Amino acid sequence: MSSKRVHLIGVCGTGMGQLAVLFRAAGAEVTGSDVAFDPPVGPELERHGVRCLQDYREENLGDPDLVVVGNVIRKDNVEAVAAEKRGLRRVSMSGALREEFLKHRRSVTVAGTHGKTTTSAMVTHLLRAGELEPGWFVGGVPKTLPAGSGLGRTKRALLTTSSTVKERAPFVLEGDEYDDVYWSKQPKFLDYVGVSPEDIVLLTSVEQDHIDIYADLPSYLAAFEALVAKIPADGILVAYAGDPLVRRVAAACPARVVYYALDGDDIGDATVTWHGALAPIDEIGRQNFDLFAGGVSVGRFAMPIVGAHNVKNAVGALAVCAEGFSVPWSTLRRSLLGYEGVKRRQDLLAEVDGVRVYDDFAHHPTAVEETLRAFRAKHPSGSLFAVFEPRSATACRSLHQESYPGAFKAATRVLLAPLGRTNVPESERLDLDRVVAEIGPQATLATSVDDIVQTLVREAKPGDTLAILSNGAFGGLHGTLIEALKAR
Repeated sequence: MSSKRVHLIGVCGTGMGQLAVLFRAAGAEVTGSDVAFDPPVGPELERHGVRCLQDYREENLGDPDLVVVGNVIRKDNVEAVAAEKRGLRRVSMSGALREEFLKHRRSVTVAGTHGKTTTSAMVTHLLRAGELEPGWFVGGVPKTLPAGSGLGRTKRALLTTSSTVKERAPFVLEGDEYDDVYWSKQPKFLDYVGVSPEDIVLLTSVEQDHIDIYADLPSYLAAFEALVAKIPADGILVAYAGDPLVRRVAAACPARVVYYALDGDDIGDATVTWHGALAPIDEIGRQNFDLFAGGVSVGRFAMPIVGAHNVKNAVGALAVCAEGFSVPWSTLRRSLLGYEGVKRRQDLLAEVDGVRVYDDFAHHPTAVEETLRAFRAKHPSGSLFAVFEPRSATACRSLHQESYPGAFKAATRVLLAPLGRTNVPESERLDLDRVVAEIGPQATLATSVDDIVQTLVREAKPGDTLAILSNGAFGGLHGTLIEALKAR
């Protein structure tokens, strides 16, 4: 690929930026255009030698061998129009991954409504420890990987048992169900499966999300049903049995299905192979759990990230590594001890005057509830402040109106920011006043970021934990709050 010239339109999205870095790692000359090159993606692109072109202009295209069009780009974008008019080879982000990086690889696609970023990074971390040299593509910034994407081993090696069988190096992908590109509205993850005869899918959860493109639960379910249907007969589906919709999707899988669960989960009529049982968080803050395979104890495991949801993630990741790649248990146990997660997931930004300030991406009510329970388990003393910005297309709508109040029950104090989107019709909006009323007197609807900062500076005491929950920048709240706490 060393002589290939690639141009990415909309390069500063998280996924597109990581794809640009992947092309650079493969030796391609890479340019990318976007309206802004803000941190963290912009500086990362420059660090890897991607030529960043401000705004969209026809001349930005140059003379590329390949044009990758991001899913935020509309068909009237000046560069998209020019690329089509000139007959340049165009692909989507997921199409580029399939065509350029998944050939001769065994894909491991981690999909689901919740946990896919953490779990795909975890699988990659564990496989690297097992010296399998995986490639990877993760929609976040993993703390224990050199970048959000990497080539891994690209050459096939002969198996010792037969000179006619090729061993395909794994490539781990976070499988996004969001749509692909303006000319193809299929879910991105459909491009990742069916490239090799032994592809693996890990399905963590299915709960309606992305209401802007999936109008109802049946349409959302259909995306995952299509994913599972693409798994080759010699592949594996590793599925979380504690989710009834996962079990429903898995029932039609043409490949072998391996279920995992936590002790006490309602697993319906599924036969579970991999069980995890929570154990106490130890004195240095590590989450312990016991692992069982087919009812037989594999032993105790521990990891720096805490909470039942992360134990579920870990059991699924361990099942993939054991079932698909036979990584030794001693390696997996040792490696998991060093897995520190992904930025913006239980991410401790600062501790000021004894007050802990965390950043977390949680925005769906299920994720909010599990994240707050994990924070309370990790820090059982002191007050737990939940500071939530409803910003995503789903969070700003009334789809989960009934679920949000209960999602905050682990918090001592709840501060809700105004809706992060103003273009949602009033009849479809999440009613924040109602959420506050149903949570109770410990909840407040703030008027602005400054209002939140003033409240936290006034109320937070040494020993307290502040959990800032948003899938966006939250108006710069994180940095403003830390500086205000330092100054008080």
